[in-house]
Amino acid sequence: MSNSTVAKRYAQALFELAQQKNILTEVGADLSELTKVVKESPDFLTLLNAPKFSVERKKQMVADIFNGATPEVLHTVQLLVEKKRVNEMTQIAKAYAELAAQAQGTADATVFSTRVLSAEESANISAAFAKLVGKQSLNISNEVDPSLLGGIRVQIGNHIYDSSVANKLERLKRELIG
Repeated sequence: MSNSTVAKRYAQALFELAQQKNILTEVGADLSELTKVVKESPDFLTLLNAPKFSVERKKQMVADIFNGATPEVLHTVQLLVEKKRVNEMTQIAKAYAELAAQAQGTADATVFSTRVLSAEESANISAAFAKLVGKQSLNISNEVDPSLLGGIRVQIGNHIYDSSVANKLERLKRELIG
């Protein structure tokens, strides 16, 4: 079984449990915090994979480190330790975030612009593009890209909507040159 399949199964199970208990947001926040810990401290995964410590000792360390997390996330991480699948944590968090966003009618979008967008501009872009992709709203992250010259480029999943001046100039160039 590939890593992504395993991650999706764990994420699906955690998502269904969180949905039953109506704690989608809390579990999502805990998983993003867990992802942050894994990214900022790669030694954490090394420690959880180390054969020097028993599985029970590793589970106790996880309980101590994540004592403020929801029991569902804590038990999931402990299960990953037990099943020797701790390297799947970030993929599980990502898959969970996608499931939660889908259930809540939202999607993540990256907006590339020549300057930082105001809150009002982000809200307007979210409203306009959410309708295009059949969502209620978009979680906008803004990236400044001066090479666009003007306009914006919006990436939602695999879809890219490009209304930048640079793209329009490139299209015009292709039309004129042939």
